Amino acid sequence: MVDFNEIKKNPQAFRDVVKNKNSSINIDELLELGEQKSTTLTALNSLRADANRVTEEIRNVNGKPENALLNKAKELKEAVKKVEAEFREIDERFSKLMLNVPNMPSSDTPVGPSEDDNVVLREWGKGRDFKAEGFSPLEHWELGEKLGLIDTARAAKVSGSRFAYLMGDLVKLQFALIQFAIENLTNSDFLQSIITEHGFKGITNRPFQLVIPPVIINPIPFERMARIEPREERYHITEDDQYLIGSAEHTLGAIHMDETLKEEDMPIRYLGYSTSFRREAGTYGKDMKGILRLHQFDKVEAEVFSTAEASQTEQDFLVAIQEKLMQMLNIPYRVIICSTGDQGDPDSRHLDIESWLPGQGRYRETHSADLMTDYQTRRMNTKVLRKNGEKELAHTNDATVFAIGRTLIAIMENYQQKDGSIIVPDVLQKYANIKEIK
Repeated sequence: MVDFNEIKKNPQAFRDVVKNKNSSINIDELLELGEQKSTTLTALNSLRADANRVTEEIRNVNGKPENALLNKAKELKEAVKKVEAEFREIDERFSKLMLNVPNMPSSDTPVGPSEDDNVVLREWGKGRDFKAEGFSPLEHWELGEKLGLIDTARAAKVSGSRFAYLMGDLVKLQFALIQFAIENLTNSDFLQSIITEHGFKGITNRPFQLVIPPVIINPIPFERMARIEPREERYHITEDDQYLIGSAEHTLGAIHMDETLKEEDMPIRYLGYSTSFRREAGTYGKDMKGILRLHQFDKVEAEVFSTAEASQTEQDFLVAIQEKLMQMLNIPYRVIICSTGDQGDPDSRHLDIESWLPGQGRYRETHSADLMTDYQTRRMNTKVLRKNGEKELAHTNDATVFAIGRTLIAIMENYQQKDGSIIVPDVLQKYANIKEIK
């Protein structure tokens, strides 16, 4: 949630934000409701003061109070109830609008209505020349079927479309990726090497704390995290009024709800592993084969709480970690900064990594990194106690370390061989205890 005072200071800037993020929030209506709320609250406080004064007068009367005084107290009590109801109605409408005002994009975010306006910041690696090797690369689902690694047909009978059984050595590869991420992100020397390589200033090599978060979330923290929308994507457990998370960040980001953190403990970095669930509404017919777009998938996700001045550097550091891991896997990729129309409402700055998939002959998103500034923490009431004794809102970042399924796809397609086998990347072989899948 943004600061209403900032909207009042520069309403045109937020009208632009609403337009550029394809939102339908009416800033002028919000300003009018804010004024009504302030005026009504002033009137309500005045009535309450009058009612308290009359009540005190009645209390101090010796004997029976005059009817006029009793009537005045009754009138004021009724007036207070009426204005309280008016205030609640205005405040409810105001709060609903405030919760849906998008975050202010960073100054370097491209302005545009869709992903077509995203900008490529850099590319790394070059795809193999499969033609020179004498064969055409297959898509991951073809490799998965041939090698008995992916079974969507049986999963469809058991669970429906967009589910899959991962089988055999592909399961070993999944757990190898998880171990690869854990070993490196909990290693201060590894993190320091990235800090040194990129020349990051004023940033610590503090390791990430491992977490397996809950995969069920209550509606209130989900709303306060500003991640409950789009609701059509969420799996809702009606009987308990709870939701299955769509990413580990949904419960990781809520971990410090209504808490005040200490500046000396910042940044607080979490590395969470969870199964995630999305209904994939509106994607009928897209990516139906294989494991690219499933209802159930696994992710290793980073969540960082920091001070305001450190938050963008933390995001750049998270992206540098993502890139280093992909370079170690030797998978070509490009880094994208997403446009206003392609970033979420809570995001101030959104970067993606798209990995090269030779079977598809195109780049596909495998990672994201979202800087929310204080948008979530204002809603979550998560603050930082500074060393000078002052309190301020913390800032949050979340970032994909590995979207497991999509990373498996990238490995399968980039490491496939002419004989139909798949070479296991060197850095994963010690975890998977295999060098080749065939």
